Amino acid sequence: MIDEQTDKQRSSFWKELPILLGVAILVAVLVRAFVLQTFYIPSPSMENTLQINDRVLVNKLVYDFRSPHRGEVVVFKAPTEWSGNPEGEDFIKRVIGVGGDHVVCCDPQERLVINGKPLDEPYIYSANGQRDKPADQEFDITVPEGRLWVMGDHRSASGDSLEHWQSSQHNIQSATIPEDQVVGRAFTIFWPVNHATWLSVPEQFDGIPNP
Repeated sequence: MIDEQTDKQRSSFWKELPILLGVAILVAVLVRAFVLQTFYIPSPSMENTLQINDRVLVNKLVYDFRSPHRGEVVVFKAPTEWSGNPEGEDFIKRVIGVGGDHVVCCDPQERLVINGKPLDEPYIYSANGQRDKPADQEFDITVPEGRLWVMGDHRSASGDSLEHWQSSQHNIQSATIPEDQVVGRAFTIFWPVNHATWLSVPEQFDGIPNP
């Protein structure tokens, strides 16, 4: 004897399964497009914070409500002159200066100075007892409004604002990126598991005054 109720439930499940799968796929696509996205790290420019082959999770929604803050690690669409790719390419760097900030290299202790306040940077790349300098040459810039001065934590291996400041003959527009080209904030390393951590803003940025 067939349990009519059970049979109806099974039949109903198989009929609804394609709809459920479709909804799940749609939700995944919307989340990736507007909320969260994973990114792969292909280069050493953010070592030791990010290693080659790390995977990070990026919040794509946060900057719809506010501007990037100093110290945050951001993914952005690199200008063509940065990447050499007219189709666009995603870069990941740390925000050092925001619109209006006066950034200078360097004080007598070889620290960047932002709005008159020296910045200690414990995240700068170091290996075998050697540590990168905050910058390989002196500079004195003011970040235009609506733009960001970004640098890699592995300063000697990063194509960042300082490199493009130098290569553009000190053109501040070429050296900075527009806020509206920022894809989102990288807030955690989730793979590999033994390197998983939150990408929080270093406390050293707390004391930096506004311009």
